Amino acid sequence: MELKISDYQFGERPEVTKPSPEILSVLGESGIRKLIDEHYNLLKLSKFNPLFPQEDEEFEAAKLRSSDFFIQILGGPEYFNKNRGQPKMINRHANFKITKEARTVWLECYQILLPKLDMSEELILSFWNYLNVFSSWMVNSKE
Repeated sequence: MELKISDYQFGERPEVTKPSPEILSVLGESGIRKLIDEHYNLLKLSKFNPLFPQEDEEFEAAKLRSSDFFIQILGGPEYFNKNRGQPKMINRHANFKITKEARTVWLECYQILLPKLDMSEELILSFWNYLNVFSSWMVNSKE
């Protein structure tokens, strides 16, 4: 299974397809939260650590918000909307300088984690395809 990072032009907005809701059925909320926790922990070790909250309490809150978002995207309860309002992720990320390289590192962390999930290749690819396109929308700064 190849989790290839697609190269998009700056400002391009390819169509996003939500991942299969079966992912939530297979992993459960706790599995999604564990995945996001591990993803953030890898990101904290990257050179893009400054994009994330530095205080432990704030960092844990960011993990919670992110896992709430993914649970909602996968068809689960609308935790994110209830706690934060409509996602509007482009606006939420506007204050952070997100480059193509930062996107690549973000995706590389998922390349490490996704194959380890006890989930079919089809479901992993469904999640990957979403992440790959969704992340291109977040790039808001040229190199």
